[in-house]
Amino acid sequence: MIDEYWDLIVAILAGVVQGVVEWLPVSSQGNLSLFLTLVGTSPDHALQLALFLQLGTTLSSALYYRADILESLEAAPEWRPQTAFVGPNAVTSFVVVACLATGLIGLPLYFLAVGFVSELSGGVFIAAIGLLLVLTGVLQLASESVDLAAKSEPTLWDAILVGAVQGLSILPGVSRSGVTTSALIFRSYEAPSAFRLSFLLSIPAGIGAGLLIFVTEGGVPGVSLEAALVALATSAIVGYATIGILMRVVERVPFWLVCFGLGGLAIVGGGGVTLLGA
Repeated sequence: MIDEYWDLIVAILAGVVQGVVEWLPVSSQGNLSLFLTLVGTSPDHALQLALFLQLGTTLSSALYYRADILESLEAAPEWRPQTAFVGPNAVTSFVVVACLATGLIGLPLYFLAVGFVSELSGGVFIAAIGLLLVLTGVLQLASESVDLAAKSEPTLWDAILVGAVQGLSILPGVSRSGVTTSALIFRSYEAPSAFRLSFLLSIPAGIGAGLLIFVTEGGVPGVSLEAALVALATSAIVGYATIGILMRVVERVPFWLVCFGLGGLAIVGGGGVTLLGA
């Protein structure tokens, strides 16, 4: 009886894993591929399913930030170069410019790195992001009494920097949310704004990854269409809930504590990837 429903069970569990880890500073692609391999999925199919399921968490992000997206769409007809990073157009311009920067960095890096980038480098990078977050927490804790000016709208340079950093997530084991959120924090954004911009930036990236697999492979290799849809729906539902929980934590808990928690998780995750790749 278990064998009969095994594909659906794995699909649900894969959706849960994707929905949770996508927003944390650990590689969702690496962790989900590892899980799928452990339950018997071939490595190539595991990687393809992990990429496809980014469509689910992309839907989560789009639904959670639907008001921001609608505001940007309504303001699009009034877009002008001189006001690109002002008012409602700021987020749209940020996402567009950041995606262009991601392509300029990520595509050449992918073609140069494919074939010799190992999980060890990814694990070290995850751990480095964890250390960066812990350091952010230390600085935040030390400066609690200082009235620091925080940015409210993204700038052109923010978009270029964050987009370029996101290009690094093309490497195995590198956390997209970890590198983009850290970059925004060090650009003087408060935690909720940093997470919001990072999640919005995940939408075009997730759509591209999911459609790439579906179009090039004619579906999702290794699983039935039914199982793929179940996994997709599960990742969307769990991803939506996870965004809400994380944002409530970020808004109510001192951010230095959030940094320590997420940074410690990334260090442990990075160390685990490094050990597995050794």
